[in-house]
Order: sequence, then structure tokens, then C-alpha cells
Amino acid sequence: MKAEEFDRAFDEGQDISKHLDLSKARRPAQEQKRVNVDFPLWMIQSLDREAKRLGVTRQSIIKVWIAERLEKITPGF
Repeated sequence: MKAEEFDRAFDEGQDISKHLDLSKARRPAQEQKRVNVDFPLWMIQSLDREAKRLGVTRQSIIKVWIAERLEKITPGF
């Protein structure tokens, strides 16, 4: 498929996924890297209470809170 045909199909809202090789697709700045962080026990207990209240995991709440804080200091990142 030529680029012009691809663009037209996309613009017309057609399903173009069959023309894409998604096996190696990556989301920039979204790759995962494991880190270890030591928290005082009182923080873990507070995180666990809030996570339980919201129905999410401790890891999820940590990620969301850090992301919210980083968004404040680096908008659009």
C-alpha cells in the first residue's frame, strides 16, 4: 500500500491495523524499569489504607501520585 492510500484510509476512518506491524511497536517514554524504594512503615500503612479505600494496588497508587506530582512540575511530559 502506498503512503497516499494509507493516509486516505486513515483519514476516512478505515481500519488500517492490518497494514501495520505492531510486533515491535513501542510507546516512547513508556518503557518500564524496575526500581526499589524503601519507605518507612507508617508510609506503607497509609498507602495500603488509601489503596484499599480506592480499590487499587499499592503500586498503582504510588505510580499515580508520582505521575500527578511530576505533571505539575513538567507539564506535557
